[in-house]
Parts: sequence; C-alpha cells; structure tokens
Amino acid sequence: MITLRGRKVVGGHATGEALVTSQTISGWGGISERDGSVIELHHELHGQSFAGKVLVFPGAKGSSGWSAYFHMCRLNGTAPAAMIFTRMTTKIALGAVVTRVPAITDLDGDPFELIETGDRVEVDAEAATVTITKAMT
Repeated sequence: MITLRGRKVVGGHATGEALVTSQTISGWGGISERDGSVIELHHELHGQSFAGKVLVFPGAKGSSGWSAYFHMCRLNGTAPAAMIFTRMTTKIALGAVVTRVPAITDLDGDPFELIETGDRVEVDAEAATVTITKAMT
C-alpha cells in the first residue's frame, strides 16, 4: 500500500476503483450526465464511465458549465465516488463542491505516477490522505 498526503477540497470518505487520465476533462460537451461517461471525442477516456470510481485527473477545462454537468451527475447517481486532481481552479473547486464527493489536491506524490486505472483507492479527505492498493495483474 502507498499512502499520500494532500489538501482537502471537499470532506468525506470513499473507496473505489481508480480511473486515471492525464488529460483535463470538459464538463459541457465533454461528459454525459446520464451515465457519467466521457464523451469528448479525442479524450483518452472517451466512452468510459467514472460513475462510482475514484477519478484521478489534472482538473477541469472549458466553460463555467463544468460544475453544472458534474452537479447533474450527482443528481443522476452517476458522479465519481471521489476526485483527486492536481490543478486547482475556481472551476474545479466549484465542481467538487456541487458534486459533493470527497476531493483532494496537492498530494505529496505524483498521482499520475503512483495510481493506475484499476487500483483500489481510498480517499479520506478529512485526514487529507489517499491510500492506494495496487491492482493484481
């Protein structure tokens, strides 16, 4: 197991399978709030759903509609279980708050080097920790 420390953005605790992308995600036109999938055509996660997973990504891109689409994911039950991101902006901060899932940033290790899609990740935002259990290959 690997444990990282960071900074809480939104409190809470969640555990789930990691879904990792090194690309920012667009809300408006980039995700489907119906199933939590990435619909942005040239995105490396195109067609994959983050619903119930720990979404590891740099942050938000696009318009201020980003938070509205993630809010709709929450209302539809298709939001990620937690968010880990590396670029704090007002867009991602508001999106994390309205999504109401545990969210952490500013980790003391590079999440893109340490977390892979399929790893089991525990996000304890209250303690500002991320615990990674590597997937069995």
